[in-house]
Amino acid sequence: MIVLTGAAGFIGFHVARRLGAAGRSIVGVDSLNSYYDPALKRARLDILCEFPTFRFVEADIAAEGALEAALAPRDVGAIIHLAAQAGVRHSLEAPFEYERANLAGHLRVLEYARGSENLKHLVYASSSSVYGDRADGPFRETDRCDAPASLYAATKRSCELMSETYARLFAIPQTGLRFFTVYGPFGRPDMAYWTFTKKILAGEEVTLYGEGRLARDFTYIDDMAPAIVRALDLPPADVPPHRIVNLGNHKPHTVLDLVAAIELATGKTAKRVLAPRNAVEVQSTFADITRARALYEFEPSTSLHDGVARFVSWYRQYTNS
Repeated sequence: MIVLTGAAGFIGFHVARRLGAAGRSIVGVDSLNSYYDPALKRARLDILCEFPTFRFVEADIAAEGALEAALAPRDVGAIIHLAAQAGVRHSLEAPFEYERANLAGHLRVLEYARGSENLKHLVYASSSSVYGDRADGPFRETDRCDAPASLYAATKRSCELMSETYARLFAIPQTGLRFFTVYGPFGRPDMAYWTFTKKILAGEEVTLYGEGRLARDFTYIDDMAPAIVRALDLPPADVPPHRIVNLGNHKPHTVLDLVAAIELATGKTAKRVLAPRNAVEVQSTFADITRARALYEFEPSTSLHDGVARFVSWYRQYTNS
């Protein structure tokens, strides 16, 4: 049995759908919090619950005993831990939400894994944000990551260090996946590609921080999700059994490129407002994916224009706009 935390989230939904389509047994856990509209999370769950091998448990993973109540540790063969409080800007406004969801939540998952005597692998979500504010690249897993630009980044790097410790002390096989700006249908409404699409379709102004020159390694969800599933089936044999792997597109684009792709997909021209860079926004992200290629045959193939066009098509259908 696979326990998948954050099952109603964007990435969790796409991973769970692939696992369900393959007939694999999943217990999805999610708190359905109100960081963004829970109706979107429930829409994802409606699709997942059509799979006979999927069972959903509404629970806060940071609460004592929540995971144990969802599924007895002895019955767990693998864990995909994707639940977290996301958003670098929101971490300035609600820091203790990050402490609970990311730090306490990750520690609860590690303790749950420690009690799971049949556990073969724990895969967890990290982030490209751990690399800090850099303009060089590509970013390699062996690079130093000790200068986070946001509290969110600091919590994700802390989770990596906790996992390293539990791998050393208790020989729990773990893989931390550093995600690089994942986007696509059923995405997160707080992310730029969603808010820009919404505002451009409505004829509203879009604010481009850093004058639109900030660069991101935008990675389409249908390129990303299969690699997560492959990662689950390849636990590390290292000592300690813990590895970090980048999952990114390896082709950064500026925010101006993103806006241009949305304009093309919507047939509308954006009303652009250029603004200074936000304090927690990094200059760029750029993944070196040599390790992911070797381990998972990971080779992203979706261009930004194609990925954005697919998102816009889904968005229009979802919102009837």
